[in-house]
Amino acid sequence: MATSTVEDYLKTILLAEGERGGLVNMGRIAEALGVAPGTVTAMVKTLAQSNLVDYEPYSGVQLTDAGRRLALHVLRRHRLVELFLVQVLGMSWSEVHREAEELEHAVSDRLIERLDEILGFPSVDPHGDPIPDAEGVLAQPQLASLGVCARGERVKVRRVSDQGESFLGRLDELGLVLGSTVTLIARDEAADTVVLENAAGQRVQLGLRAAGKIWVERPVGEPASR
Repeated sequence: MATSTVEDYLKTILLAEGERGGLVNMGRIAEALGVAPGTVTAMVKTLAQSNLVDYEPYSGVQLTDAGRRLALHVLRRHRLVELFLVQVLGMSWSEVHREAEELEHAVSDRLIERLDEILGFPSVDPHGDPIPDAEGVLAQPQLASLGVCARGERVKVRRVSDQGESFLGRLDELGLVLGSTVTLIARDEAADTVVLENAAGQRVQLGLRAAGKIWVERPVGEPASR
């Protein structure tokens, strides 16, 4: 049985591969896990000996088929636990990531399958991230970053890639929650900001970097004139 540390490393590599593709460098893993690069290198060598990753010194690492299966299994547990905490226990989407980081290593496979059934076999977690199915298939919905949308576009928020409590709390305040419809009113490239109209008809301002962490379905209805 894999340790929680092994599972954390494999999940981190899986998510990094999904973002960038190809080899994942040691610095990327160290930053995500909050450990020293030397610690990452030592652990990656151990994972390579277990045939869970392919390691190329000075280049990076990628998952083997066996490593990917285990990583997807861990990711499935994490995202189903998050959804359970929100939908059943009533916790905020801003606070469940940290809880799920602990619980993903403790819940049994039997319990996870029961949670999946109770939740109605969901396809996404509370942040819109896809949940791997029981066979380890991870769907990749075609979404656009809010940061690249044009003035006048009316879109629907489907995923938020930053799960920090303060960031999600700020989105709550601005009315930019999952499933909400927003319209991009103006873009100021010099100031790196966008002005949005939320579903309540309120105009709110967001930095372009922050907007780039919000993924949307486009278009929703007829776009306004640009």
